[in-house]
Amino acid sequence: MPYLFETEEHAALRAQVGRFAESAIAPHASAWEEAEGFPRALYQQAAAAGTLGIGFPVEYGGSGGDITHQIVASEALTLHGRSVGTAVGLGSHLIALPPILALGSDAQKQAYIPRVLSGEWIAALAITEPSGGSDVAALQTRAVRHDEHYLVNGSKLYITSGCRADLVVTAVRTDPDVSKRHMGLSLLAIEKDTPGFSASRKLRKMGWSASDTAELSFADCLVPVTQRIGDEGSAFFAILRNFSAERLLLAAQCVAIAQLAYDESVSFAKLRTTFGKPLSRHQVIRHKLADMATQLAAARALVGECAIRCQRGEVSMSQLAMCKNTATDMCSFVVDEAVQIHGGQGYIRESLVERLYRDARLYPIGGGTREIMNEIIAQAEGY
Repeated sequence: MPYLFETEEHAALRAQVGRFAESAIAPHASAWEEAEGFPRALYQQAAAAGTLGIGFPVEYGGSGGDITHQIVASEALTLHGRSVGTAVGLGSHLIALPPILALGSDAQKQAYIPRVLSGEWIAALAITEPSGGSDVAALQTRAVRHDEHYLVNGSKLYITSGCRADLVVTAVRTDPDVSKRHMGLSLLAIEKDTPGFSASRKLRKMGWSASDTAELSFADCLVPVTQRIGDEGSAFFAILRNFSAERLLLAAQCVAIAQLAYDESVSFAKLRTTFGKPLSRHQVIRHKLADMATQLAAARALVGECAIRCQRGEVSMSQLAMCKNTATDMCSFVVDEAVQIHGGQGYIRESLVERLYRDARLYPIGGGTREIMNEIIAQAEGY
């Protein structure tokens, strides 16, 4: 099986995370998906196995590395753990902690990052609101300053790990002048026991079932000014930087999901017999598998190129948008073909490809919709 990044270091990391996923996740994957959650203790197990700290500085409890190492770890969790929802839930800190690392004070970094990377705390990022998703500059959750506190009112929606997060990095509007749009946004580190803050409801989803997803409410939530991350009004560009890494990670997840669906399809086609021979000996099935393999290889190559460019500081938002759209389109195609190859078995809930089909549907939506990605590309191309 081809992988993203084949250096000895990446291979060792892949094996390390793969062993953890095979022993701690795979045996429980189906049960956790049906239960719509996994044990909180898994975070500490993942930390002990060296999984949570990948890509974060050693001085804050991380194990070092970069975005390529995070991609390899995410890939291994999905391929060997066989539960996209669990991998996503374990990885919510990958989008919650970077703003603290980039803009936070030393005190904030020391207070939050080691706790999360040790598995003691769970971190979530809260940007999307009921009133709108992709138009970040239009968010309406207000934070009004009163002396040394902000009074926060509003709500957030579709927040991964939101139900049990101990720390929620929250985007708020600190400037009441809505005409300033993105210039009026700030980030706050809000702890779960802050009065006025609550996870108002857990959301049931089409896929990613093992991960918890929440609607969050802020009703006169009093947050100390010392928990503002960076300067007031500095959030928008931090959010954009975060989106860039998130979109690359989402694209890499699509490659892993598609690889898992492809592998399942090849195995099934070799074992399933129709008209006196294995499915894999029928030309129509062989060509389906060939198309799946080809699109998978193309998307993997683009993800790899964008990751390397990201490391060099050369990648653009439009390139990442192309990467995300290419990977999500490929994943949607592959999981659909996987279900078709499995026939009736692919429509049964006990089938892995049925679950992957549902999991894959989120990717053209999450982290910026396919339509928004096309708009980013169009603007960059000048039309």
